Amino acid sequence: MARTESPVDVVLVGFGWTSAIMGMELTDAGLNVLALERGEDRDTVPDFAYPKMADELTYGVRYKLMQRPAKSTLTVRHNVGDMAVPYRHLGSFLPGDGVGGAGTHWNGHTWRPQPQELRLKSYVEENFGADIIPDEMTIQDFGVSYDELEPFFDYFEKVAGISGKAGNLNGEIQEGGNPFEGWRSDEYPMPPLARTYNDTLFADVARSEGYHPFPLPAANASVAYTNPYGMQLGPCNFCGFCERYGCLNYSKSSPQTCILGALKRRENFAYRTQSEVLRVELDSDGERAIGVTYIDPEGNEVFQPADLVILGAYSLHNVHLMLVSGIGTPYNPETGDGVVGKNYAYQMNGGSSLYFRDKEFNPFIGAGGNGEVINDFGVEQIDFAQEGFIGGSYINAAMTNGQPIRNMPLRAGAPSWGEGWKQAVQETYGHVMSIGSHGSNMSYRDCYLDLDPNYTDDHGRPLMRMTFDWKANDVRMTQFMKQKIDTLSKALGPDDYRLSFKDFDTRYDVRPYQTTHNVGGAIMGTDPSSSALNRYLQSWDVHNVFVMGASAFPQNLQYNPTGLVGALAYWSAKAIREQYLPNPGPLVQA
Repeated sequence: MARTESPVDVVLVGFGWTSAIMGMELTDAGLNVLALERGEDRDTVPDFAYPKMADELTYGVRYKLMQRPAKSTLTVRHNVGDMAVPYRHLGSFLPGDGVGGAGTHWNGHTWRPQPQELRLKSYVEENFGADIIPDEMTIQDFGVSYDELEPFFDYFEKVAGISGKAGNLNGEIQEGGNPFEGWRSDEYPMPPLARTYNDTLFADVARSEGYHPFPLPAANASVAYTNPYGMQLGPCNFCGFCERYGCLNYSKSSPQTCILGALKRRENFAYRTQSEVLRVELDSDGERAIGVTYIDPEGNEVFQPADLVILGAYSLHNVHLMLVSGIGTPYNPETGDGVVGKNYAYQMNGGSSLYFRDKEFNPFIGAGGNGEVINDFGVEQIDFAQEGFIGGSYINAAMTNGQPIRNMPLRAGAPSWGEGWKQAVQETYGHVMSIGSHGSNMSYRDCYLDLDPNYTDDHGRPLMRMTFDWKANDVRMTQFMKQKIDTLSKALGPDDYRLSFKDFDTRYDVRPYQTTHNVGGAIMGTDPSSSALNRYLQSWDVHNVFVMGASAFPQNLQYNPTGLVGALAYWSAKAIREQYLPNPGPLVQA
C-alpha cells in the first residue's frame, strides 16, 4: 500500500521555471507549498562549477542534463494509421532532467509574442477571411490578450533579467529596437549583449536591404544585475557553454540563478527530488483533485494529499499526466471531440551556412542569446492571402558557441570522413557564420497526443503517443523565408554558402535536433468543448488543477516560448491568489 504523507496546501509537479514562479507566488500568499521533481537536485554550486560544466562530451553530446529515454519517453508516428515507435535516443527535442528542468540547459532567447498571435484565428478571419484557413487546420485564440499579459511579461523579464532594446515603448517606436513588437511599459532590465563580428555583418547587410535589425532579447546578463527577488546575476563572459549546459557564471537566466535561492529560504516551502509523480488522484466524482501519487527515491509508492495541484512539468509530461489521471476528455481526431492531447505543434526552422575564406569569426566567443535579428517577416507583416500560408518567422544571425565536436560546419561538397574531412574542418572552422529562420507551426486535426495502446513505461502506464508531421502551410512559410535568407546570404558576399530548409516532401524526423519547443495538448481557450484549460490555465473539469507551460499554446508562435510561458505563470498565479483562494471553484463558468 502507498505511504501517505502529511497534507499540504499546494503540490507542484516538476520544479522548473513555472513551479519556481508558483512557489514564490503561493508561499507569498501564506500557503504551504511542496514541489516534487523526478530528477536530481541541481544548483550552480557545485553542479555547474568550472571546469566540470565546460565538458562538451558529457553535456553537449551525451546529454547529462536531459531525461533518459530509457526512463521517460514517448512513441512517435507520422499519421493516424501508422504504428508508433518509441523515441529511443534524444534528438529532435531535449526535455530537461532535475531541478531547473529545461530552464537550466536552454540558450536564453526570450520573446513576447506579437499581439496578433494570441488571437490568431480571429486575426486571420478579420483580415483575410475564414476561407483561407485550411479545413485540416485547427488554430484557436488563446483566450487572453496581449494587453492583459503585458504587466506579466514585464515582471517575468525583470525576474529573469533579460538583456535587450525596446522597440515600442508605450506605443512610441524606439530607434534600435524591434519596431514590430507589441507595446512595452518599460525598457528591458539590461542593455543588449555586446555584438560579435557576424552580428555586425548581418545587421549592416539587413539594414542596406531596407530591414530593421535589432539585438536578440537574451536571458544572458550584459551587466551585473539584481532582480526583484534579490537574486544577483553577473555579466556574461561569452564562454559559449549555454545550450545543453548549466551556467557556471550566474549569467544565464535559469530557475537556479533567478528564483530558487530566494524560494528555498521560505519556511513554508519544501521540495523533494527523485520523486516521480505517476498520476493526479481525484475524488469519487472525478471533479476535484485530492493529491498526487509518486514514487520516492527508494522506489516506494507515496500518496501526497494537497488542496491544490499545479502541473509544472515539461509540456509533454503535463499532457501525459492529464491523460493517465483522467483529467478532461481525450481528443479524438476522427470526430474532433475531446480536448486533452489536441493541437500538438512544434517549430519550423531553416537557415544558411556561409563560408568566408578571409574572415575569422572566433566562434569560441559566443553566448546562447547572442545575435542580431530582423522581424520584418513576422505574423503581422505578412499578407497571408497573397502569400498562401498562415504564420511568420524571425531571421537572425548568431554566434552561440565554438565547441569543437558540435560546431564543425563544412563547405558544400566536403568529404564526410577521412583525411579530406579533416582538411575541410581545418579550413572552415572559424570561417563560417549562419543565418537562421525561426518560424511558427500551426495546429492540425491529425497532429495530437494520446496514450499508446502498445507500449508502457516502468510503472505500467501507457506511454504517450505523438502523431505529427510537417504540413504544406508551414512548408510554404519556410520556403518564403528561404527566399529572403538567400537574398541576404548573397548580399553578404561569401565564398560559398548553402541553404537548408524543409521542402514539401520532407517528413518529420526525430533524429536531428530541431528545438525543445513542444507545445499544445493541454490548450487554453474560452470554450470547454475546444480547450482543456480556461484562460487562467485552470482545468475546465477539475477546478483545483492548474496546468502551466507551453502545453497551453493552441498553436506555436514564431518565437521561442519561454517569455510567454513565464508571463502566463504569473497571470495564473494572480488569478489563484486573488480569485481562487477566496472562493475555490471554476474561475470561468462554462
